[in-house]
Amino acid sequence: MSTDFQQARVALGARLRELRAETTGRDLAARLGWPQSKVSKLETGRQTATPADLDAWAAATGSPEAADELRARLEGLESHTRSWRRQLRAGHRPVQDALTVEYERSAHLRAWEGAMVVGMLQTADYARHVFARYAELHQSVRDIDDAVRARMRRQELLHQPGRRFDILMWEAALHAAVCPPPILAAQLDRLAMIVGLDTVRLGIVPLSATVGIPPANGFWIYDERLVIAEDWHAELWLDDADSIAVYGRVWDTLRRSAAYGPAAHRLIARAHAQLDRR
Repeated sequence: MSTDFQQARVALGARLRELRAETTGRDLAARLGWPQSKVSKLETGRQTATPADLDAWAAATGSPEAADELRARLEGLESHTRSWRRQLRAGHRPVQDALTVEYERSAHLRAWEGAMVVGMLQTADYARHVFARYAELHQSVRDIDDAVRARMRRQELLHQPGRRFDILMWEAALHAAVCPPPILAAQLDRLAMIVGLDTVRLGIVPLSATVGIPPANGFWIYDERLVIAEDWHAELWLDDADSIAVYGRVWDTLRRSAAYGPAAHRLIARAHAQLDRR
């Protein structure tokens, strides 16, 4: 969890503690029907409140007018760190729709993905297996078909003139068996075709390449206004210039190790050949 996020959560907890100044934590918990430990965790920043928690807190402390302020604080906190637990309450489809908005707003998109084929280039069958794995991990709503359809519709942007997609992947992503071999083979065929697409510049960092920085989590850079980086527990949505610049330097560093054109084709073909021998 990021330091900025934790500091913001602690600050929200301090504000909650101010509002219950005339009430003990035990009494407030009884009034709300919560365990006392929940009150303590919210006030000390060890648990993130939900909007409903904040509304209930404001009403129970006799400060209903503070509800809007508390929600605004939560929205500011969530604008940077968006937990998968919260985002996936309604399934994967709403998350895909929110991402599509950012894609549509952007003309130049840069991506790095080291663990699997980047979503924008996935086949429907490959995407279906990826969504199923994450739905199982997060025990979320299994709206997999809707999520796949949303991702496939977003890929129509690959064919829109005026857009540019600079995508980097680690060679390991070509070999990750997140789906059955026939589906991975079809996915590799799709990547081979993507190499020649006018709007896409696909680079693959070979496993044997010398890299200027250790490859880590996947991320997208939307123009120069937003970075979305993924972790197991959350996405980071970063819109401050310093953070965007850091991710830009990471992307440029990895790009210098990437293979393009015929060299990228050879890496895809090598992965295909190894898959055929399994």
